Amino acid sequence: MYQLAKEYSQYQEITVYEANQLFGRIGKYRFLQFSEHAVQGAMDMKDPKRIVLEYPRAIIHLMEMNGPSFEHVFMIGHGIGTIANHFSKKQFRIAEIDEKVLELSRMYFEYVMDNVVIGDGAELLKNEGANRFDYIILDAFTEAGTPHHMTTLQFFRMTRDKLKAGGLIIINLFGKTNNDHLINAIYTTLKEIYMYTRAFSLPGGDASDIRNMIVIASNRVIEAELRSMAGFVEIELALGHIIMSEFVE
Repeated sequence: MYQLAKEYSQYQEITVYEANQLFGRIGKYRFLQFSEHAVQGAMDMKDPKRIVLEYPRAIIHLMEMNGPSFEHVFMIGHGIGTIANHFSKKQFRIAEIDEKVLELSRMYFEYVMDNVVIGDGAELLKNEGANRFDYIILDAFTEAGTPHHMTTLQFFRMTRDKLKAGGLIIINLFGKTNNDHLINAIYTTLKEIYMYTRAFSLPGGDASDIRNMIVIASNRVIEAELRSMAGFVEIELALGHIIMSEFVE
Protein backbone atom coordinates (compact mmCIF):
# COMPACT_ATOMS: atom_id res chain seq x y z
CA MET A 1 0.00 0.00 0.00
CA TYR A 2 1.33 3.41 -1.01
CA GLN A 3 0.35 6.74 0.54
CA LEU A 4 -0.38 9.41 -2.05
CA ALA A 5 -1.47 12.22 0.27
CA LYS A 6 -2.15 13.07 3.89
CA GLU A 7 -3.99 16.21 4.97
CA TYR A 8 -4.90 17.54 8.41
CA SER A 9 -8.04 19.63 8.30
CA GLN A 10 -9.71 21.30 11.26
CA TYR A 11 -11.99 18.25 11.47
CA GLN A 12 -9.86 15.18 10.84
CA GLU A 13 -6.88 13.47 9.30
CA ILE A 14 -7.51 12.47 5.67
CA THR A 15 -5.32 10.05 3.73
CA VAL A 16 -5.32 8.87 0.12
CA TYR A 17 -3.76 5.48 -0.62
CA GLU A 18 -3.09 3.29 -3.61
CA ALA A 19 -2.98 -0.48 -3.22
CA ASN A 20 -2.86 -3.64 -5.28
CA GLN A 21 -5.75 -5.13 -3.36
CA LEU A 22 -8.76 -3.89 -1.44
CA PHE A 23 -10.81 -6.07 0.89
CA GLY A 24 -9.07 -9.11 -0.54
CA ARG A 25 -9.73 -8.23 -4.20
CA ILE A 26 -6.70 -7.98 -6.44
CA GLY A 27 -6.40 -4.95 -8.73
CA LYS A 28 -5.24 -1.36 -8.65
CA TYR A 29 -7.25 0.72 -6.20
CA ARG A 30 -7.13 4.25 -4.90
CA PHE A 31 -9.08 5.07 -1.75
CA LEU A 32 -9.75 7.83 0.75
CA GLN A 33 -9.77 7.22 4.48
CA PHE A 34 -10.51 9.39 7.53
CA SER A 35 -8.08 8.86 10.42
CA GLU A 36 -8.03 5.12 11.13
CA HIS A 37 -11.67 4.63 10.23
CA ALA A 38 -13.37 2.83 7.37
CA VAL A 39 -12.66 3.58 3.73
CA GLN A 40 -14.81 6.57 2.71
CA GLY A 41 -14.50 6.14 -1.05
CA ALA A 42 -12.61 3.92 -3.48
CA MET A 43 -11.81 3.92 -7.20
CA ASP A 44 -10.77 1.08 -9.48
CA MET A 45 -7.93 2.71 -11.42
CA LYS A 46 -8.34 0.22 -14.29
CA ASP A 47 -12.08 0.93 -14.55
CA PRO A 48 -12.81 4.29 -12.86
CA LYS A 49 -16.56 4.14 -13.57
CA ARG A 50 -16.97 0.85 -11.74
CA ILE A 51 -18.44 1.33 -8.27
CA VAL A 52 -16.15 -0.49 -5.87
CA LEU A 53 -17.79 -0.27 -2.45
CA GLU A 54 -20.99 -2.13 -1.61
CA TYR A 55 -22.88 0.67 0.12
CA PRO A 56 -22.99 3.13 -2.82
CA ARG A 57 -24.02 0.25 -5.10
CA ALA A 58 -26.89 -0.56 -2.73
CA ILE A 59 -27.93 3.10 -2.44
CA ILE A 60 -27.91 3.48 -6.22
CA HIS A 61 -30.17 0.44 -6.52
CA LEU A 62 -32.60 1.89 -3.96
CA MET A 63 -32.71 5.19 -5.86
CA GLU A 64 -33.31 3.51 -9.20
CA MET A 65 -35.89 1.14 -7.73
CA ASN A 66 -37.96 3.76 -5.91
CA GLY A 67 -38.09 6.48 -8.57
CA PRO A 68 -35.85 6.15 -11.64
CA SER A 69 -37.15 9.43 -13.04
CA PHE A 70 -35.94 11.41 -10.02
CA GLU A 71 -34.29 14.78 -10.65
CA HIS A 72 -33.24 16.49 -7.41
CA VAL A 73 -31.05 15.05 -4.64
CA PHE A 74 -29.62 16.64 -1.49
CA MET A 75 -26.62 14.74 -0.15
CA ILE A 76 -24.77 15.34 3.12
CA GLY A 77 -21.20 14.02 2.95
CA HIS A 78 -19.20 14.11 -0.27
CA GLY A 79 -16.46 11.49 0.11
CA ILE A 80 -15.07 11.07 -3.41
CA GLY A 81 -18.43 11.79 -5.08
CA THR A 82 -19.24 8.24 -6.21
CA ILE A 83 -23.04 8.48 -6.27
CA ALA A 84 -23.18 11.97 -7.79
CA ASN A 85 -20.70 10.91 -10.48
CA HIS A 86 -22.85 7.89 -11.33
CA PHE A 87 -25.92 10.10 -11.73
CA SER A 88 -24.05 12.93 -13.47
CA LYS A 89 -27.14 14.03 -15.43
CA LYS A 90 -29.25 14.47 -12.27
CA GLN A 91 -29.33 17.59 -10.11
CA PHE A 92 -27.28 16.98 -6.97
CA ARG A 93 -26.64 19.51 -4.23
CA ILE A 94 -23.94 18.16 -1.93
CA ALA A 95 -23.05 19.52 1.51
CA GLU A 96 -19.51 18.81 2.70
CA ILE A 97 -18.22 20.38 5.89
CA ASP A 98 -14.54 19.71 5.15
CA GLU A 99 -13.04 21.61 2.23
CA LYS A 100 -10.01 19.28 2.22
CA VAL A 101 -12.27 16.34 1.30
CA LEU A 102 -13.48 18.19 -1.79
CA GLU A 103 -9.93 19.18 -2.75
CA LEU A 104 -8.70 15.60 -2.55
CA SER A 105 -11.67 14.27 -4.49
CA ARG A 106 -10.80 16.65 -7.33
CA MET A 107 -7.07 15.98 -7.22
CA TYR A 108 -7.06 12.18 -6.89
CA PHE A 109 -10.53 10.90 -7.84
CA GLU A 110 -11.43 12.88 -10.97
CA TYR A 111 -14.36 14.77 -9.41
CA VAL A 112 -15.10 17.69 -11.73
CA MET A 113 -18.71 18.73 -11.07
CA ASP A 114 -19.52 22.06 -9.47
CA ASN A 115 -22.28 20.94 -7.11
CA VAL A 116 -20.58 20.77 -3.69
CA VAL A 117 -21.19 23.46 -1.07
CA ILE A 118 -18.86 23.72 1.92
CA GLY A 119 -20.75 23.91 5.19
CA ASP A 120 -22.80 22.02 7.76
CA GLY A 121 -25.32 19.82 5.97
CA ALA A 122 -28.18 20.42 8.38
CA GLU A 123 -27.80 24.20 8.15
CA LEU A 124 -27.57 24.13 4.35
CA LEU A 125 -30.62 21.88 4.07
CA LYS A 126 -32.56 24.23 6.34
CA ASN A 127 -32.13 26.97 3.74
CA GLU A 128 -33.58 24.88 0.91
CA GLY A 129 -37.20 25.22 -0.21
CA ALA A 130 -39.95 22.86 0.92
CA ASN A 131 -40.94 19.83 -1.18
CA ARG A 132 -37.84 20.22 -3.35
CA PHE A 133 -35.97 16.90 -3.29
CA ASP A 134 -36.72 13.38 -4.49
CA TYR A 135 -34.00 11.96 -2.24
CA ILE A 136 -32.01 13.11 0.76
CA ILE A 137 -28.89 11.01 1.39
CA LEU A 138 -27.08 11.22 4.71
CA ASP A 139 -23.52 9.88 4.45
CA ALA A 140 -21.74 12.01 7.03
CA PHE A 141 -19.26 10.76 9.60
CA THR A 142 -17.03 12.11 12.34
CA GLU A 143 -14.78 10.15 14.68
CA ALA A 144 -17.84 9.69 16.89
CA GLY A 145 -20.01 8.46 14.01
CA THR A 146 -22.97 10.21 12.39
CA PRO A 147 -23.18 13.79 13.74
CA HIS A 148 -25.70 13.90 16.59
CA HIS A 149 -27.67 16.87 15.26
CA MET A 150 -28.40 14.89 12.07
CA THR A 151 -30.05 12.06 14.00
CA THR A 152 -32.68 14.00 15.95
CA LEU A 153 -36.46 14.14 15.68
CA GLN A 154 -36.21 17.79 14.67
CA PHE A 155 -33.73 17.03 11.88
CA PHE A 156 -35.78 14.18 10.46
CA ARG A 157 -38.90 16.36 10.57
CA MET A 158 -37.01 18.91 8.49
CA THR A 159 -35.97 16.27 5.96
CA ARG A 160 -39.60 15.27 5.54
CA ASP A 161 -40.53 18.87 4.85
CA LYS A 162 -37.77 19.24 2.23
CA LEU A 163 -38.73 16.05 0.37
CA LYS A 164 -41.35 15.88 -2.34
CA ALA A 165 -44.45 13.80 -1.68
CA GLY A 166 -43.23 10.22 -1.79
CA GLY A 167 -39.58 11.24 -1.43
CA LEU A 168 -37.12 9.11 0.52
CA ILE A 169 -34.30 9.64 2.99
CA ILE A 170 -31.40 7.15 2.80
CA ILE A 171 -28.86 6.96 5.64
CA ASN A 172 -25.49 5.21 5.62
CA LEU A 173 -24.56 4.03 9.12
CA PHE A 174 -22.01 1.92 10.96
CA GLY A 175 -22.98 -0.08 14.02
CA LYS A 176 -24.10 -3.40 15.44
CA THR A 177 -27.24 -5.17 14.28
CA ASN A 178 -28.00 -6.32 17.82
CA ASN A 179 -28.32 -4.16 20.95
CA ASP A 180 -26.81 -1.04 19.40
CA HIS A 181 -28.53 1.71 21.36
CA LEU A 182 -27.63 4.49 18.91
CA ILE A 183 -28.65 2.58 15.77
CA ASN A 184 -31.93 1.53 17.41
CA ALA A 185 -32.56 5.12 18.51
CA ILE A 186 -31.92 6.53 15.02
CA TYR A 187 -34.29 3.94 13.54
CA THR A 188 -36.98 4.63 16.14
CA THR A 189 -36.68 8.38 15.67
CA LEU A 190 -37.13 7.98 11.92
CA LYS A 191 -40.26 5.91 12.54
CA GLU A 192 -41.78 8.82 14.44
CA ILE A 193 -41.63 10.94 11.27
CA TYR A 194 -42.00 8.49 8.38
CA MET A 195 -44.70 5.89 7.79
CA TYR A 196 -42.39 3.30 6.22
CA THR A 197 -38.85 2.29 7.20
CA ARG A 198 -36.52 -0.51 6.13
CA ALA A 199 -33.01 -1.45 7.28
CA PHE A 200 -30.26 -3.40 5.52
CA SER A 201 -26.84 -4.61 6.64
CA LEU A 202 -23.78 -6.24 5.23
CA PRO A 203 -23.49 -9.72 6.75
CA GLY A 204 -20.99 -10.33 9.52
CA GLY A 205 -19.72 -13.15 11.66
CA ASP A 206 -21.43 -12.00 14.83
CA ALA A 207 -24.32 -9.65 15.67
CA SER A 208 -21.95 -7.68 17.91
CA ASP A 209 -19.60 -6.89 14.99
CA ILE A 210 -19.55 -3.32 13.68
CA ARG A 211 -20.81 -3.34 10.12
CA ASN A 212 -22.16 -1.12 7.38
CA MET A 213 -25.93 -0.52 7.47
CA ILE A 214 -28.36 1.40 5.30
CA VAL A 215 -31.63 2.72 6.71
CA ILE A 216 -34.27 4.15 4.38
CA ALA A 217 -37.53 5.90 5.23
CA SER A 218 -40.46 7.39 3.34
CA ASN A 219 -44.16 8.07 3.56
CA ARG A 220 -44.75 5.56 0.78
CA VAL A 221 -43.93 1.87 0.42
CA ILE A 222 -40.19 1.28 -0.11
CA GLU A 223 -39.11 -1.13 -2.84
CA ALA A 224 -35.89 -3.17 -2.93
CA GLU A 225 -34.64 -6.27 -4.74
CA LEU A 226 -32.24 -8.05 -2.41
CA ARG A 227 -30.33 -9.62 -5.29
CA SER A 228 -29.38 -6.08 -6.39
CA MET A 229 -28.35 -4.83 -2.93
CA ALA A 230 -24.62 -5.60 -3.33
CA GLY A 231 -24.64 -8.18 -0.54
CA PHE A 232 -26.78 -6.19 1.91
CA VAL A 233 -29.48 -8.24 3.62
CA GLU A 234 -32.64 -6.92 5.22
CA ILE A 235 -32.63 -6.81 9.01
CA GLU A 236 -35.04 -6.01 11.82
CA LEU A 237 -33.85 -3.39 14.26
CA ALA A 238 -35.12 -3.12 17.81
CA LEU A 239 -36.92 -0.06 19.10
CA GLY A 240 -34.98 2.49 21.11
CA HIS A 241 -35.37 5.97 22.49
CA ILE A 242 -36.30 9.04 20.46
CA ILE A 243 -33.36 11.39 19.89
CA MET A 244 -34.25 15.00 20.63
CA SER A 245 -32.33 18.14 19.75
CA GLU A 246 -30.21 19.63 22.51
CA PHE A 247 -31.61 23.05 21.63
CA VAL A 248 -35.13 24.33 21.93
CA GLU A 249 -36.46 25.43 18.53
